[in-house]
Amino acid sequence: MLGPGLSTAYALGVTDQASTPESPWPVRVVSQKISAWIGRLGWVWVDGQVAQVNRRPGTTVVFLTLRDPSADLSLTVTANRDVLDMGAPGLAEGARVVLHAKPDFHPLRGTLSLRADEVRLVGLGELLARLEQLKKLLAVEGLFDPARKRRLPFLPARVGLVTGRGGAAERDVLSNARRRWPAVDFRVLNVAVQGPTAVPQMIDALRLLDADPTVDVIILARGGGSTEDLLPFSDEALCRAVFACRTPVVSAVGHETDVPLVDYVADVRASTPTDAAKRVVPDFAEEQRSVQLARHRLRRSITYLLEREQHRLDALRTRPVLARPEAALQGRAEEVAALRGRAARCLRHRLERADTELHHTLARLRALSPTATLARGYAVVQRPSGEVVRRPDDVATGERLRVRLAEGELAATVAAS
Repeated sequence: MLGPGLSTAYALGVTDQASTPESPWPVRVVSQKISAWIGRLGWVWVDGQVAQVNRRPGTTVVFLTLRDPSADLSLTVTANRDVLDMGAPGLAEGARVVLHAKPDFHPLRGTLSLRADEVRLVGLGELLARLEQLKKLLAVEGLFDPARKRRLPFLPARVGLVTGRGGAAERDVLSNARRRWPAVDFRVLNVAVQGPTAVPQMIDALRLLDADPTVDVIILARGGGSTEDLLPFSDEALCRAVFACRTPVVSAVGHETDVPLVDYVADVRASTPTDAAKRVVPDFAEEQRSVQLARHRLRRSITYLLEREQHRLDALRTRPVLARPEAALQGRAEEVAALRGRAARCLRHRLERADTELHHTLARLRALSPTATLARGYAVVQRPSGEVVRRPDDVATGERLRVRLAEGELAATVAAS
């Protein structure tokens, strides 16, 4: 075993060179280096939630367990009793504090803790101011955008419920939902809804239900409480977890006047757990009444349509064209007969007039015809070519001529001209 001087010298010698498989650092050297690195951090201001307060009798040191509200992470804090009583009198578990502390690494135990010289209890006004600042930040990032909010299914096959164990919120949601729709199926995950472990448990439950393909909608419910009790539902990590869910989320936290930040991120904000049950599942009795009303309206519409068409058929059947179709045919037959008689008269009149005109024309033709002249004893003298001889000088002696009489013709020869 090495002596103190040799051990220190060996440690200093080791730290001057890098660690290798051939020259590794001892555990004590690693602890000393970690302690040195942490010591360089100096004094810092730390914000957290008190998970445990341990006041040991007979000592002036108070041990606190400081937890991050958004993660499953905690640190041990030591503070003087006077410092604690001065800055945070009556400090209890679940309180939000801001403390001025220096990180200390204990090489022998290999643990990290904080040594505080000032502790401040965060008041409600400061918490509300932080929440308002966080609200503006989330709004700028689009977590509250109404365009991204999804509609709830009309009748979910399964409803996921994240709530406290045995609380009024769970009873209100289950009883009202099953009263409205008895066949509704729930998957209930009981988690802490206040205190330092609330946010991590609710985030884990949301992720578990969101990964379940049988869950169609998720309800995040809690009964009423003070503003401090509802602070986990305004946590940034929980808001981002709700925003990341692919399944529609209904926020039902507190009473109607309570509006934590998760209400703005959720797809639907219910004023109470009872209101969440009404929004998630339809009312069976109301749906039955709606179906019956719709069937009544449909039956009435069909009856009205049939009656109207029957009236139309009755009206068509009473018309003369359908009541006595032969009457229309008789009228048309009379019209056809009248038209035929008119056509016959017109045709006969035109034929008679044409016959009269023909007789007149024949009479004029006969009056002007050479045949009529010949019938009175005249004759027409023509050359063989058919040329009519009009004067004696037109023929020569011995020329042959045709003499045309009323009945027949004669051949003649000119003896002297």
